Amino acid sequence: MQAEQLIAAHRGAPENPANRFEKIHLEPDAEWNPAEEGLPRTQFLVDHSKTAIAYNDSPDIGFNASLNPYRGCEHGCIYCYARPTHEYLGFSSGLDFETKIMVKLNAPELLRAELLSPRWKPQVIVMSGVTDCYQPVEAKFKLTRRCLETLLEFRNPVGIITKNFLVTRDLDVLSELAKHHCVNVCLSVTTLDDDLRRVMEPRTSPPPARLNAIRKLATANIPVSVNVAPVIPGLTDHEMPSILKAAREAGAQSAGFTVVRLPYANAPLFEKWLETHFPDRKEKVLNRIKSMRGGKLYHSQWGSRMRGEGIFAEQIEAMFEVACRKAGFEHKRNYELSTAAFRRPDGPQLSLF
Repeated sequence: MQAEQLIAAHRGAPENPANRFEKIHLEPDAEWNPAEEGLPRTQFLVDHSKTAIAYNDSPDIGFNASLNPYRGCEHGCIYCYARPTHEYLGFSSGLDFETKIMVKLNAPELLRAELLSPRWKPQVIVMSGVTDCYQPVEAKFKLTRRCLETLLEFRNPVGIITKNFLVTRDLDVLSELAKHHCVNVCLSVTTLDDDLRRVMEPRTSPPPARLNAIRKLATANIPVSVNVAPVIPGLTDHEMPSILKAAREAGAQSAGFTVVRLPYANAPLFEKWLETHFPDRKEKVLNRIKSMRGGKLYHSQWGSRMRGEGIFAEQIEAMFEVACRKAGFEHKRNYELSTAAFRRPDGPQLSLF
């Protein structure tokens, strides 16, 4: 338990649960002491994917195409619904997800080739549809920035979702995209309590920095919205009005929310996290989640998986509507993006003519 508590002070997940696809699982020695041998260090591994753009046909997601330069996320948010995707790579949803980061070093080049293809139909591409494209290592690799420069070259619209102030580094590129109605940036704000943020989202930007990012984007005339996400009933739901008020005052034009989702290994990881950090609230939080998920910690039903069902889901929805009105939000949907300015620059084969 001492080892788990030490890890919990620096990472989101306290352990590495077994991969549901693997028969063999590595268990740490019972006498392992991370204080002496060192905490798990972040590793960056080359991702040899052949394409940059991924597609989905989910009826309750507002986009079909997404771009993720990184798989895994050093932010380490304990609740992240993307954790189980790391199991497809042979890793764990736990510490592996936040310490073994797959990096698509050639993502900008792959993206350009796909946009040049006559098969590409101009449409919104969402960055961070899975993991945050502005996680800390982006400061070094600059893959997100280079992808944005490519999207600007083609004037292809892009929606960005992030929890990191680093997005403000790219105000110059984002401003140019905005001139063609080709960009919307959404800052996810889960809590205004930085003590809670430190243990729940250990390597994300603090709440004041996210609000400052909204302010800087709005000042630069870049469409910006806030997503109160995820709402965790019994833990963060009471903060929704104050988050919406602060985001609106910072310049957010629209707002949304989603309720926490705990697929596969997320559920036991989240339970252990509650036991470590909030043992007094554990049962309350879990019971409220179950009441919104048909008696389970997760239910993947289309149409309700983002908001939940039942009385607590209805209360959160009503609170959101009232809080939006009080904060002065006229729009509860993201800024509409346009493909009207899309163009294909001359490829290398045309430069001879």
